[in-house]
Amino acid sequence: MSFRVMVVGGYGNFGSIVCRHLAVMPGVELVLSGRNPDKLQGKLDELNSQSGAVAEGWCGDAMGPEFSAALRLLNIHLVVHTGGPFQGQSYAVAESCIAASVNYCDLADCRTFVNGVGLLDERAKAAGVAILSGCSSVPTLSSAIIDQQRHRFSRIDVIEHGISSSAKMPGLSTIEGVLAYAGKPIRQLKNGQVQEVSGWLDLTLRKMPQLGTRLLANVDVPDMDIFAGRYGAHTLSFKAGAGLKLGGIANGLLAQALKVGLVRDHAVWAARLHRLGTRFERFGDGKSAMYIDVQGVGVDGKPLSMTAQLTALNDRGPEIPSCAAVALAAKMAQGYVPSPGARPCVGEISVDEYLAAINDPANLSLSVQFSDGQR
Repeated sequence: MSFRVMVVGGYGNFGSIVCRHLAVMPGVELVLSGRNPDKLQGKLDELNSQSGAVAEGWCGDAMGPEFSAALRLLNIHLVVHTGGPFQGQSYAVAESCIAASVNYCDLADCRTFVNGVGLLDERAKAAGVAILSGCSSVPTLSSAIIDQQRHRFSRIDVIEHGISSSAKMPGLSTIEGVLAYAGKPIRQLKNGQVQEVSGWLDLTLRKMPQLGTRLLANVDVPDMDIFAGRYGAHTLSFKAGAGLKLGGIANGLLAQALKVGLVRDHAVWAARLHRLGTRFERFGDGKSAMYIDVQGVGVDGKPLSMTAQLTALNDRGPEIPSCAAVALAAKMAQGYVPSPGARPCVGEISVDEYLAAINDPANLSLSVQFSDGQR
């Protein structure tokens, strides 16, 4: 029997990437979900003409009360929720999946959304389904990279990581989501003590192999809560930035204006910055990367540092947040059954499974380097 996957927001920026992979995946039957019938049909026509597969569609509101019945009627086994922004969004889609006894994952990277999903844990266990939030670059891939090398460390003290995107602009909803905390306090960890930094401020230059020097700033991600308990780290930070330094400066100016009260509504400015970024994206180099710096003690009792970088070329960066869900679907289609319950999506997918789902070694490469002593 085929494994039936529904992608909520299947014609959106990340949803389209997920659907492109799933449409040609052996053993998977794809169902697209969306509220706009014209966009939904257009994406179905595109997929079915290119893949030779027969993707189906369900036009409706996945946040609405009719969604649970639709999941049962369509015999869905896994829902992939790509319909952000997740900041301030309810768990309505996940709750419908629990009611219909359907497994669920989402591409959220919102700290409160991902780490708050545990409130559905008892209901998910009672229904026998897995509700996995944050099936994306963070925390799924970031934790998988550390997990792969965890055996080399007897103790992990510091994890500093981040993402530098290419100049290619994502969808407006993504921009609205990531700018929701511009100028707002973000809780990080330094030497075991909680410290607050301001979102999209504290601009920093980082030299990155193949990317040159990139401008990064404070960003809020689920990892800040997860990694302290998972790895025992006492210093945690995360930064991100656009491929063009101009974008980072624009974000920083908006963050400062929001922080001092000169601007109150980030969404209006998110739309303006999105339009501006679209005009300038042709000046980018098409390169993006996730980096992870880990410091601690090796199994030999000596200081050990690790630097990992996953590099994407030719504007393939959006494949990285999208394909955690693809890897999970592929694994489940082959018989993997995640443990019932609601939790952040960590420990479900290995680095090799992640990269196999993207399947583009010419444009994506992972480098891991170790050195003795603290940097």
